[in-house]
Amino acid sequence: MTNFTRRNILKTAGAAATLPLLGTMARGTAPLKVAFVYLGPIGDHGWTYAHEQGRQAAIAQYGDAIETTIVENVAEGPDSERVIRNLAEQGNELIFTTSFGYMNPTLKVAKRYKNVKFEHASGYKQSKNVASYNARYYQGRAVCGTIAGHMSETGVAGYIASFPIPEVVQGINAFTLAARKVNPDFQTRVLWVSSWYDPAKEADAAKALFDQGADIIAQHTDSPAALQAAEQRGLMAFGQSWDMSSFAPTAHLTAIQNNWGIYYVDRIAKVLAGNWSTGSTWWGMKEGAVEMSPFNDRIPAEVQAAAIATRDNIIDGSVPAFAGPISDNTGTERLAAGGALDDGALNGIDWYVEGVSA
Repeated sequence: MTNFTRRNILKTAGAAATLPLLGTMARGTAPLKVAFVYLGPIGDHGWTYAHEQGRQAAIAQYGDAIETTIVENVAEGPDSERVIRNLAEQGNELIFTTSFGYMNPTLKVAKRYKNVKFEHASGYKQSKNVASYNARYYQGRAVCGTIAGHMSETGVAGYIASFPIPEVVQGINAFTLAARKVNPDFQTRVLWVSSWYDPAKEADAAKALFDQGADIIAQHTDSPAALQAAEQRGLMAFGQSWDMSSFAPTAHLTAIQNNWGIYYVDRIAKVLAGNWSTGSTWWGMKEGAVEMSPFNDRIPAEVQAAAIATRDNIIDGSVPAFAGPISDNTGTERLAAGGALDDGALNGIDWYVEGVSA
């Protein structure tokens, strides 16, 4: 495989933390207690695994200056509120809640525990002691779309999607736009599974999409089950959140890698130094929060070069993932030539680009 990852997660995390551990002097000698609430198991090798790698990066950076706790397999909804509240009662000073559905429970608990700092992943609401953070996954989807446009023989991709929220819609659209730059007739067929992590559903969805003519699969769900289905059929797929090539060495072309370590190291540094503040952070490829896993050798050199060009154009801003002209799948122009969708438009996007069946 060609090494397409721009930096090692621990090296990146270490470089991002410019504040020394002297920040602990302002708090005394007791370690900072930091908790992480995970949607799935750390062994999902996707979303939760990536967050766990971020926690490990923080441990590598800060050592005994922090004490971390994790809770796995926490369902979104009332159960998450109980878990978050318990972590606050246990004396954790900084709590990261790592799924969209934890947003309102986090805000509710934060109202009661005003001295605790909360960070919520992928949400859009903040308060005095709740910050939000996310990654621009759609940028990695554009790289995958470039590869799919070149390599799909049927011109049809399947997309296994979790829930129709903006971050998922962004990815579907960015993937399709990039693929249609290569093949203007390219089609993306979306199948919703109403779950972030359900290996059985994800495998069934992949098989159904293959039966409908797709020869390549993308996903915004967290298990490697779809990749394994592609491997069994001799077809192609992209991993989610982390390198999943060990599950499908032939089918796995590349994967979006979420590098949460740089964020966790940075935010913990701020708490240790006493200058944490709320806000919203949305990092992407430019900051190193989104990377691509190594390319499979089956991707021709010229296709790898095209994918790298897509990435580099996104990083330097010369060709954003959502550059006009863009029409939706009803034929209505949504963006004129020369324009680009801004963050406000992206965070509210609820429509699909031309070529998407959802």
